Amino acid sequence: MDDKLMLMIPGPTPVPEQVLLAMAKHPIGHRSGDFSKIMAEVTENLKWLHQTQNDVLTLTVSGTGAMEAGIINFLSPGDRVLVGCNGKFGERWAEVSKAYGLQVDTVTADWGQPLDPEQFRQQLEADTAKTIKAVIITHSETSTGVINDLETINRHVKAHGEALIIVDTVTSLGAYNVPVDAWGLDVVASGSQKGYMLPPGLGFVAVSPKAWQAYATAKLPRFYLDLGKYKKDAAKNTTPFTPPVNLFFGLQAALRMMQAEGLENIFARHQRLTQATRAAVKALGLPLFAPDGAASPAITAVAPEGVDAEKIRSVMRKQFDIALAGGQDHLKGKIFRIGHLGFVGERDILTAIAALEATLQELNYAGVSSGAGVAAAAKVFASS
Repeated sequence: MDDKLMLMIPGPTPVPEQVLLAMAKHPIGHRSGDFSKIMAEVTENLKWLHQTQNDVLTLTVSGTGAMEAGIINFLSPGDRVLVGCNGKFGERWAEVSKAYGLQVDTVTADWGQPLDPEQFRQQLEADTAKTIKAVIITHSETSTGVINDLETINRHVKAHGEALIIVDTVTSLGAYNVPVDAWGLDVVASGSQKGYMLPPGLGFVAVSPKAWQAYATAKLPRFYLDLGKYKKDAAKNTTPFTPPVNLFFGLQAALRMMQAEGLENIFARHQRLTQATRAAVKALGLPLFAPDGAASPAITAVAPEGVDAEKIRSVMRKQFDIALAGGQDHLKGKIFRIGHLGFVGERDILTAIAALEATLQELNYAGVSSGAGVAAAAKVFASS
């Protein structure tokens, strides 16, 4: 059936109708007074979402562009950085850092396991000469469904005294509590197609005063991603380059929706959806890829045994018009991922789990009990 596709992936995520309608309006001039009013409102609401009084800058980029901007604006060639790598995106930030001539040390964990904060503590405490200029962390590693202990790692960075903390919150911001000011996070990057409930196209970077001090002496090349230009223009409620005006219409509507729901309710909803999805998967006899204590609020990774994960995804897509995410790199065909990020509710989870049950039955997956997954998810919803 046409126009029935259900996105259950970590991004792009479903977009609310009122956001789509807002984006359907005729564009306006990005140097007009009307656009400046929108810019002022969304900037203030972005600060609310980030729980910060510091700058939150909006760029026309993906989440990767936001992270690249977060890395190159505050460092110089040859600077030493410590990067957490336990999935595709942590490894990407190490690659970006190497591409810009930074000296990269890593803290690693197997894909599917969280980073060990103790390893960060050890490396930071051993750095008595204060040569580590930044610690770069992926908060929610959606390639594996793992969330890393950002709060504890950040405490070790703060004890170091010199290093900045640069955080990929692309799939945690707007789904999980990330109190930027309370934790003293220096650079926080995110993207519109995740918890913001928008199509792809906008990236966001929150910047602390300590990071701006580093910016003043940083020497890596930058032009389009020069955050100093965005800070200067944001003070005048404008942008240095042409923005996607209609995405700003959508951003205005989405942030208003988020404020109406409230931060605590948003975080609680994502936690509830995560718990229900994991309970359902267990009830269906499917192994989870990430441990219970480190489950991402954005996505649940499943490692089926005895059936190719791509076959499950194929049946879900062709028979039920439900898109699940696959495994990446060496995990392709070994895991599939169920998204529960952004504009997702209890009905979506129940629908996806019911379709997953039918898919497993069609593929003759051993041990699946009809109705077990839906019942397990419903139990979580009833008790929360």
